[in-house]
Amino acid sequence: MPPSPVASGTCHLLFAYDVALSIDLDGAAALCRQSERESLSRKRRTPSSFQYRPTPVRVTLDGEPIKVAGFATHPRIEITLFDFGAASVSYQIPIEAPLEGLLALSDALYENADLLADSRRHVADLLWTIRDAVDRPHIADFVEDYAIYQIERLAPGIATPDDVIAAHRHLLARILRSEPGELSESEAQDAVSARISYAPNEATIIDWNAAIVLMQKDAEDARAVLEYANVELLEMRHLDDQLDDVLDRSREQLARLDRWWRMVLPSDRAVRRIAELQMDNALLFEGVNNALKLIGDQYLARLYRLAAARLHLPEWDASILRKLETAQSIYQKLSDRQSTRRMEALEWIIIILIALSIVLAFV
Repeated sequence: MPPSPVASGTCHLLFAYDVALSIDLDGAAALCRQSERESLSRKRRTPSSFQYRPTPVRVTLDGEPIKVAGFATHPRIEITLFDFGAASVSYQIPIEAPLEGLLALSDALYENADLLADSRRHVADLLWTIRDAVDRPHIADFVEDYAIYQIERLAPGIATPDDVIAAHRHLLARILRSEPGELSESEAQDAVSARISYAPNEATIIDWNAAIVLMQKDAEDARAVLEYANVELLEMRHLDDQLDDVLDRSREQLARLDRWWRMVLPSDRAVRRIAELQMDNALLFEGVNNALKLIGDQYLARLYRLAAARLHLPEWDASILRKLETAQSIYQKLSDRQSTRRMEALEWIIIILIALSIVLAFV
C-alpha cells in the first residue's frame, strides 16, 4: 500500500439532543444574541421547495478548546435548533495530518466523555436562555453523535478522490467505523460502499457513525443534510422509547379492565393521559418527517436518501408507524370498554331504582 496522503480540512463533530416538545424558533432567535436562520444555500441547481419548513435557528457560542488525540476543537461552538424540539451541537476540529492521524482521532472521538459532557452543558445553558420560547423543556438521556471529516486538500500527486478510495479503502473504512484494528475485506467494502459524487473531483462516503467528504471546499449543504439525518435518527429513537411507554401504560389499563371482579369505571385521567401521549408522538413524527422538503431528484435529495438508508431511518419509520397504529387500536379499545362500563353502570342503577320502587310500593 502506498504511504497515506496528508489530509487538510476540518472534522465536524455533531451531538443531537431532544430538548423539548416544540420550540418557537422566532422567539428563540430573538432571545439569543448571536443567532441566524439556517437555510440550504442551494449552490447547485435545486428548486426553492428544497428547504427546511420552518427554517432552523443556528446559535453561535463561545467555548473552551478541548484536546482530542493531539487535535483540539475550535473555540466557537454552534447549536442548531429545530422547531420539533431538537438541538444539534457542532464542534469543529482543524485537521492537518496523514490519514493515520485521522484514525487515531476517530477512535478518540467515539463516545468521548469530555465532548459529551461539554455539549450537554452548552445545551442546558441555551435551553435556560430560551426557556420562554420552549414548550415542555427537558434534555433526554440519550444522544446521537456523528462525525463528518471534510478533507479539503490532499498531498500533491493525488489525482482524484477515487484514487484515494482505491488505494486506502481499508484505512478509510477504519476511520468511518472508529476501529483501531484491522477490518475484513467484506467489512471494509461495506463501510465505503455508500458513496455519492456530484463532480469528478469530489466524493462523499457515508457510514452509520461518520462520513468522509473528500476534496470539497464548499460542503455546507451536504453537512446540513447529514446533520438533519442524525437529528432525525435521534428523534426516531426518542419516539420509539416514548411509544414503548404508551404501549406499556395501555396494556396496564387493559389488564385492569379485563379483571371480571373489577366493577369500578376505568380512570378517565389514565385514558386521557394515554391519548395525550399518543397525540404528542404522532405530531412529533409528522414534524420530524416534514421538516426537510425533498422535491425532485437533485443531488442533495439523493444524498439524504443515501444517509437515511445508512442510518436505517426507513426501518425506524416503519416500526414507529406500527406502534402508533397499535397505540391507536388499544386506545380505541379502552374508550369502547370505558363506554361499555358506563352503560353497564347506568343499567344497574336503573334496575336498582326499579326494584326499590317496587319494594317501596309494597311497604
